[in-house]
Amino acid sequence: MTTRGMPHVDFEQAPFLVIWETTQACELACQHCRASAQPNRDDRELTTDEAKDLITAVAEMGTPVFILSGGDPLKRPDLCELISWGKQAGLRMGTIPAATPTLNRDHIERLKDAGLDQMAMSLDFPRADLHDDFRCAPGAFRKTMQALEWAHDVQMPVQINTSVFAGSAAYLPEMAELVKTLDIVFWEVFFLVPVGRGENVDGLSAQRCEELFDVLYRAQKEGPFIVKVTEAPHYRRFVAQRELAESDTPPLRPGHTASMPRQLLRSEGPGHTVGLAARGVNAGKGFAFVSHLGEVFPSGFLPCSAGNVRTNGIQHIYRESPLFLALRDPDRLVGRCGRCEFRSICGGSRSRAFAMTNDYFATDPWCAYEPVAAAPIDQDKDEPDTQSAVTSSAPSTSTRVP
Repeated sequence: MTTRGMPHVDFEQAPFLVIWETTQACELACQHCRASAQPNRDDRELTTDEAKDLITAVAEMGTPVFILSGGDPLKRPDLCELISWGKQAGLRMGTIPAATPTLNRDHIERLKDAGLDQMAMSLDFPRADLHDDFRCAPGAFRKTMQALEWAHDVQMPVQINTSVFAGSAAYLPEMAELVKTLDIVFWEVFFLVPVGRGENVDGLSAQRCEELFDVLYRAQKEGPFIVKVTEAPHYRRFVAQRELAESDTPPLRPGHTASMPRQLLRSEGPGHTVGLAARGVNAGKGFAFVSHLGEVFPSGFLPCSAGNVRTNGIQHIYRESPLFLALRDPDRLVGRCGRCEFRSICGGSRSRAFAMTNDYFATDPWCAYEPVAAAPIDQDKDEPDTQSAVTSSAPSTSTRVP
């Protein structure tokens, strides 16, 4: 499907995408895991009936895309039942199985038979030794490649998720070349947010991000898949600047805002992809994350709970909680993000701002851009964006009230 085929969603009423952390159980011990995943399931997880109630509520509020994340979703024996339930409710369903010995061809066939629309696999390095070391799991690279073959055999659309941090940045050009050979529909590149185990992983400088954006820009133009950048919305600003420089459009004047880059609006990409949003999605604005315990967060990378679905319901939390309402108000942004002329198409990573400054309205520390305009007029409602749905998220349980 393309951007033309996706429904318009009023972000004041519903998120475009909801991710539910089905469990924190996982056999992997990835160095950057925000959930600090463990092998065993928590007996306080949402039950099958509670999960079905959540899925139904998400569909009723008008959200089109629902992702079953983890931990490892395959740890839940009711995974296929829940996928079928979501499909019957009219949702587009995705999941992110972990590359462990548990994952086999039979699992992927059953996911396909249950109605799964898209499957994501994580691949952080173009070499097996580096990837396996980062995931703390010998054979993870080989299992991922094997799972991709199985998915292709059953005609399951596949997405690759890649984490970028100081140790992997130098390999991003090689990763771009590798993913071009994998017959995928989405390449989602996640810029590290230092939460969970990720607090011990070296991050990037703002200038290094700009250099990596150039790699992704070329991959977006050349690759047969859609590139989605997660937790680095200033990539949209980078692309807008490149397009302005390559066109006859005059530079932006103070007080004017940038339009969404054409390169991020391409609609000729591969079909059957999950989650092409008609507007830019950010934490709490078009997006919500539900933990394995039912806590609702603006993002899996922004561990501030706004309530629990067991007591409040996701519709009430998303529409009325002070936290979500504040995050949808661009006038709350401060510093460079608050006065940036690209604010309506970017907004900075609210998750990284909180993780590194303890203020989710602060300037994204990984953005190098110095605004030239006064506080812009917000045009967000009119500017579309391309968003991938199958995103890995897993927060802790700390809270903060705006």
